[in-house]
Amino acid sequence: MQSLMRTNNPLINLHEQDDGSVAVSGRELHEFLEIGTRYDIWLTRMTEYGFEENIDYITIAQKRTTAQGNLTNYVDHILTVDMAKEVSMIQRNEKGKQARQYFLQVEKAWNSPEMIMKRALQIADRKMSDMQLRIEADKPKVLFADSVSASHTSILVGDLAKLIKQNGVDIGANRLFTQLRDTGFLIKRKGNDWNMPTQRSMDMELFEIKESTHNNPDGSIRITRTPKVTGKGQVYFVNKYLNEVEL
Repeated sequence: MQSLMRTNNPLINLHEQDDGSVAVSGRELHEFLEIGTRYDIWLTRMTEYGFEENIDYITIAQKRTTAQGNLTNYVDHILTVDMAKEVSMIQRNEKGKQARQYFLQVEKAWNSPEMIMKRALQIADRKMSDMQLRIEADKPKVLFADSVSASHTSILVGDLAKLIKQNGVDIGANRLFTQLRDTGFLIKRKGNDWNMPTQRSMDMELFEIKESTHNNPDGSIRITRTPKVTGKGQVYFVNKYLNEVEL
């Protein structure tokens, strides 16, 4: 929360929320109203007038150091201006009347064209800052995608596991093979086609099959087939794991 309207000695401090609205500390209001009842008991009584948590107020729990140097739990409540205004009116005393009039003035000033424009500009600035942070965070992924997409080099599934791990997801070759089979990218049934790309994978151009010939000692020729992940497949699977999306 950010402090707001600290100038001109405000009657009760206002706090600006992340969504641009203003709110009031329940404890500060309790102190201003000079309530004799203990704060937690008083606040509970006030909520019985129909105020709802997370709508009219939120509870915040903090720790603070006492005068004796001990840590103690400190519970406060952030009240909307509407709730603070109604609570003040309920007190039926001079302090309550002052507070209610103050909150009416706050509402009037807060809803003036100048303040509406100011808040709109602040929200726009925050959105631009957030967008810039996202762009900076996504730069490595974009560079990776561009470089791999431009590459014509296919890699083994084990190398894809290393690539995913380098990007922050802990996975090994065996587990990756298992997940690719379980999710229908590699053939699961045992046989000559085990671990080969499914038709779905081939249609998506995520894999290619590398065939190699080997001369056996008896003079015969043996052909082996190895699934390799294309550049497009590398981008696809790394992004899936980085974004924690189901395969």
